Amino acid sequence: MERRITPAFAIWVTGLPASGKSTLVAALKTQLVDRGIDVAVLESDVLREILTPHPRYDEREREIFYRQMTYIGTLLIEHGVPVVFDATANRQRYRDEARGKISQLLEVFVDCPLEVCMARDPKGIYRQGREGASQGVPGLQAVYEPPSSPDVVVHGHSEAPERAAQRVIAKLVERGYL
Repeated sequence: MERRITPAFAIWVTGLPASGKSTLVAALKTQLVDRGIDVAVLESDVLREILTPHPRYDEREREIFYRQMTYIGTLLIEHGVPVVFDATANRQRYRDEARGKISQLLEVFVDCPLEVCMARDPKGIYRQGREGASQGVPGLQAVYEPPSSPDVVVHGHSEAPERAAQRVIAKLVERGYL
């Protein structure tokens, strides 16, 4: 019996820390599962604990980490598992590398003002950055390069995550990924 696997799609959700990426990803996963599509969510915070248990968050480490994350996602996609990357990926080149390896990739930018992200700060990332306990926080000590031409822009400070997820799924359908 010959088994054929059709490569799946990927969605890279990027934005500043606390912009609403994880909230959007949760809504996306729910809506995709409701359509009978089981997706693998690759969350950078979870993968960092495994791949870089004592992260430095410097440029070299980030480059290696995002390359590893892309590789894991690519393996899943090649085996027919759709992937949602939940990762800041503060440099465009990290996301471009993924786009170069994954033909069916949507880049979703969760646009949210830094002040709103800093006020939310559920993990204390910005507080630690302001206090000097953390270095390299995107938007504070490290640059965040918003996507130059994202496939979907979500307004993390004013758009309902469920509605935003619907728009992302509509783009998947429009592109023929679903």
